[in-house]
Amino acid sequence: MELVITIVSFLFFTGLVAFLTWRFTRNDDHQSTGGYFLGGRSLTFPLIAGSLLLTNLSTEQMVGLNGAAFTDGLCVMVWEVVCVVALVFMAWFFLPKFLKSGVSTVPQYLEIRFDHQTQVITNVSARGN
Repeated sequence: MELVITIVSFLFFTGLVAFLTWRFTRNDDHQSTGGYFLGGRSLTFPLIAGSLLLTNLSTEQMVGLNGAAFTDGLCVMVWEVVCVVALVFMAWFFLPKFLKSGVSTVPQYLEIRFDHQTQVITNVSARGN
């Protein structure tokens, strides 16, 4: 009985999230790269910051690093602390260049910075992983 309740509640909440996502985004521009990747360039700071934060959270952080910290000490958390430096560096140096050039993906930036062949190599190697 508990299994049935769990499955039904999972399906209900998954369906609810899908419906609400469709409802809130049905009139958004999903055809252009700016609309699809950047939300039409209308996202506010809390949404972008929350997206960066939640993108970095995964099972590895919630379970793996906590278990490693229990056995090896907090030295394993240094990686996550140093990641903040990389994010700040990106925000200060690369983000203004991205916004100025109007790109929405890294392969687009590589095509502008180098050439189309570099973009193709990046796309093909990313799909192979």
